[in-house]
Amino acid sequence: MPVEFLGIAATNDGSETTVRSGLAFDKEYTLKLARAHEDHGWDRVLFAYGSGSPDPAPAAAYIATKLEKLQLLLAHRPNVSYPTFAAKTFATLDQISEGRLTVHFITGGNDHEQGREGDTLGKDERYARTEEYIRVVKKIWTTREPFDHEGEYYRFHDFVSDVFPHQQPRPGVSFGGSSPAAYRAGGAEADIYCLWGEPLDRTAEQIEAVRAAAAAAGRTEVPRFQVAFRPIIAPTEELAWEKAHRTLGAIRARQGRGEHPSPRHHDRPAPENTGSQRLVAIAEAGERYDRALWTATAAATRGAGNSNALVGTPETVAQALLDYYDLGIEILSARGYDLVDDAIDFGRYVIPIVREEVAKRDAARAADGGRTLAAVR
Repeated sequence: MPVEFLGIAATNDGSETTVRSGLAFDKEYTLKLARAHEDHGWDRVLFAYGSGSPDPAPAAAYIATKLEKLQLLLAHRPNVSYPTFAAKTFATLDQISEGRLTVHFITGGNDHEQGREGDTLGKDERYARTEEYIRVVKKIWTTREPFDHEGEYYRFHDFVSDVFPHQQPRPGVSFGGSSPAAYRAGGAEADIYCLWGEPLDRTAEQIEAVRAAAAAAGRTEVPRFQVAFRPIIAPTEELAWEKAHRTLGAIRARQGRGEHPSPRHHDRPAPENTGSQRLVAIAEAGERYDRALWTATAAATRGAGNSNALVGTPETVAQALLDYYDLGIEILSARGYDLVDDAIDFGRYVIPIVREEVAKRDAARAADGGRTLAAVR
């Protein structure tokens, strides 16, 4: 089973621990960070979306013209454009990148953030709209004749695009969420299902929920799975934990000064989305899980996005990631706090260990017909 690594394509150097030093879209920094990923063994980077943040689509197009190998994961929220327009945008970007695009559809887990751009639907309706949106985009990508659409959220007539993706039949579709509505929509339509880093047993439960939703939708192939963490690595365990606590202190210091990493972040008494609620509950139940999972960073940010850490030496963190690989996770997402340096260190010291161990697992599986991985565990 192949393994892939997803990093972040931030457009400036700000993070939970660091105030950005320049504009929200810093062209030179965006390229520097993307190049750090391409040069150090990463497969793709995520161009995230926020209501007040730089538009990720032209940022992704810029990187596509500067780098030759790095794949692009473009986040998109269906409320911001009609699917006919979005499908053409994605197809054009896939042509620019010569087939390196995957689209990550974001339903939105915070009513306040959605309302900033005029979206007033409730969460379950948003998931239903996203499911319809993805179906429409897929059809536009693959249909050469004009067609009509009469759906619950979108209606149009006699539409056909004149720009089609470089990838055939279409680019991949990525999706995430931790609620029953998310499982239903993503189980039905996603090629990749994205999860935030949780303890192994809870991750296994979510994988089974998505697989059940895919089966209920009549799919014979289930989505591939991705899981996301904030790695904190150092040469020794002691140094890694010292670094972890310094990181936590920096997060709390920024919060104490009333600083937020971007306009997307705002003070809310509690998270509304199920994924963040799960992270908060896990953190309240314990600070350390499994081999290296640390929840203090998630607790400090109230489960804001990808916020659980993996702490330890490169070998410890690599083995922790392999535990998730053994659950069926094929895409490992990681983002540090010092974005460029952490991407380089993770690429130098963690990715090679994981790839080597995955190769051993694949060889063992081929040798015994896929019956066991016990020999390399």
